[in-house]
Amino acid sequence: MRRYLIVDDNVAFADNLAEILRDDGAEAIVVSGGPQALEAARSTKFEAVVTDMRMPVMSGARLVHEIRAADPGIPAIVVSAYTGETDLIAAREEGLLAILPKPVPIPRLLELLRRARRNGLVALVEDDSALADNLAEALRDRGFSAVMAHSVADTLRLGGVKPFAALVDVRVKGGPDGEALRTVLQCNPGLPVLAMTAFAETQTMAAESLRIFEKPFATEEVLQAIEALHEDAR
Repeated sequence: MRRYLIVDDNVAFADNLAEILRDDGAEAIVVSGGPQALEAARSTKFEAVVTDMRMPVMSGARLVHEIRAADPGIPAIVVSAYTGETDLIAAREEGLLAILPKPVPIPRLLELLRRARRNGLVALVEDDSALADNLAEALRDRGFSAVMAHSVADTLRLGGVKPFAALVDVRVKGGPDGEALRTVLQCNPGLPVLAMTAFAETQTMAAESLRIFEKPFATEEVLQAIEALHEDAR
């Protein structure tokens, strides 16, 4: 049975959500704040955590950061009625399965939770925002979480998360060809990496051991490669 952790200081909302999840055949544990969630995560393995953003004592963004220290493989969904708040930026940098609005779209939440994969965080480095968003959505639909970087400088913060694989464009703004790729590998020694490029001449910048997808590529092929890496890591 899949087990989920629901974190919200609105206990009535959290209990209602938990009841929906139980009716869907899952187990749901409800806590009212970050400290209680951390205690639960240290003693119990959850398939995913669903947390509100604005809570006393600890924000949802901070909770995701802290809970990943206790359980690096846990997928996280943040819900918020305030889509413009700056804390959401910090939450995205932790690598989320999704950010959902309040009132929560229950069918979408259930779909995401059913597909959520533990230890399924992918580092995605791509400076084309449209392509990055499309790839992140495709990964999400397969149950993978994505943490994104859009420049060479952005890749430096990826050292703070623990992806099982990376999907990296060889040519990214903010540095020479291959710089983002090298930075990802420096921050995560031994990390399996898939490279992307639209320029034939940049393929020599990637190590021979890396699999390279030449743009435009079939997204399904990339997803299959990611799934194979995830299976190998289990």
